Amino acid sequence: MNAIKTARRLIEAKPESYAAQALAELVLSLESEGPFNLRRLYELDLKEFDLALQILAEWRIDRYAAGKAKLFDLSWQLRGQERG
Repeated sequence: MNAIKTARRLIEAKPESYAAQALAELVLSLESEGPFNLRRLYELDLKEFDLALQILAEWRIDRYAAGKAKLFDLSWQLRGQERG
């Protein structure tokens, strides 16, 4: 199971918990590219801390894939302009 899905389940099951709030804040920060207080991670239990690190890793991979898709699309546009 991927970390993002695990985090979603944790947030849905215990939205009032510190872990759910910290992970939700992390996700919002990643999506908006806004600031995040790292102290929130250090205050998590080890299990949730590891989950936060997995979220970061998955987010980075997804971001790379999105960037690759944008580059591919732009390359196709450029090819079309050269031929047109």
